[in-house]
Amino acid sequence: MQRDEVLDALDLALLQVLREHPRSGVLELARTVGVARGTVQARLDRMERSGVITGYGPDVDLGAAGYPVQAFVTLEIAQGALDDVAGELTAVPAVLEAYATTGSADVLCRVAAASHEDLQATLLQLNRSPSVARSTSVVVLSVVVAPRTLPLLAERPRRGPRRAPSFRVQPGP
Repeated sequence: MQRDEVLDALDLALLQVLREHPRSGVLELARTVGVARGTVQARLDRMERSGVITGYGPDVDLGAAGYPVQAFVTLEIAQGALDDVAGELTAVPAVLEAYATTGSADVLCRVAAASHEDLQATLLQLNRSPSVARSTSVVVLSVVVAPRTLPLLAERPRRGPRRAPSFRVQPGP
């Protein structure tokens, strides 16, 4: 599905409210954006079915949860070993996410640790893989821009109503 077919201004408003108040119920969402409860439920159902909304889990501050050290690790792996490395990375709880990439590195990982010693142990574990030829890591000092999606989605919302004629986009500050 193309993005223009998926999201309009009401969808973006719902996503914004959910981002700001993730525990809001459908009735509260309807009141906040000014449309009928059924409209909100239909929109949420559609965005879930199309894969736009992937979950409602809580955002977790890893530092507050006891994992204040984070690093990005690039891995150069043996030719054709991506599936093996994916399995190995999945088995390491400290690996928060990993992506196959272009460039000199084959995989980019984000890892978290309770301490620098814990990070070192994780890096040594990753390097013990027979599929990993080389790794490079950089420690995160601070977050400059936190993970986000709404600014990108709001950049070009779909124009025109989609069966919610009472919804009006509120002008921004």
